[in-house]
Amino acid sequence: MSLVHPLAPDGSPQRAAPRRFFALAAPARFYRATQACAPWLWASATVLALLGLWMGFVVAPTDAVQSEAYRILYIHVPTAWLSMVMYVALAFWAVIGWAWRVRMASMLARAIAPTGALFTAMALWTGACWGKPTWGTWWVWDARLTSELILLFLYLGYLALSSAIEDPRRADQAGALLALVGVVNVPVIYFSVRWWNTLHQGASIRADAAPTMASTMLAALLLMTLAAWAYAFAIVFARARAIALEREHDHEWVAQLRRQEF
Repeated sequence: MSLVHPLAPDGSPQRAAPRRFFALAAPARFYRATQACAPWLWASATVLALLGLWMGFVVAPTDAVQSEAYRILYIHVPTAWLSMVMYVALAFWAVIGWAWRVRMASMLARAIAPTGALFTAMALWTGACWGKPTWGTWWVWDARLTSELILLFLYLGYLALSSAIEDPRRADQAGALLALVGVVNVPVIYFSVRWWNTLHQGASIRADAAPTMASTMLAALLLMTLAAWAYAFAIVFARARAIALEREHDHEWVAQLRRQEF
């Protein structure tokens, strides 16, 4: 079976990739699939967030060292985790779209960037609010904080570069290059507390060790993390559908959607 897709949308030869992958990545199929699961994602995000906030701010005990100030971790940690994961996802889909000219992959990368930037900004802001009572200052040029700030600049740079180029295909290619270069910053963020002597505390949850927090604290943190994931999927899919409608406005599947609505 041939692994070469005949033509890209612009008429140029398509690069090698499995046909089934391209079929699943068709904007029309992506639109219908994500639209069907959207209510479940929004409902999951809402329920998980409410449960997580209740457990984190009501049920979980007060920390013996940081007192009540530690509770901001239930927002800070999930947003920090997602800020890194979403940048890797952005780079992955951007490179897939660039290498194999998969339209939906490039659109998905564009949809991820604003939410990733939001999570990064929230991680920095909540970290500053946590640092003031813990360290006595809002900001220090700590390795973890500085590399996280660089991550925010990378998100904003990707958004600015992609928006500055009118041709969507060229914009996707330029954004993919920037995203790929910026991936090197993600392991720097994650391992910074191990590589350098920093003020930022080490990870409380690690794959090679048991959690160093109470079970109720851990449950609240996991619920908030799942809520952040559900929200991320819901908003990214919604934005990707909007981008697909904008870019594919002259395709038959968009015309069919219009006829169904009216």
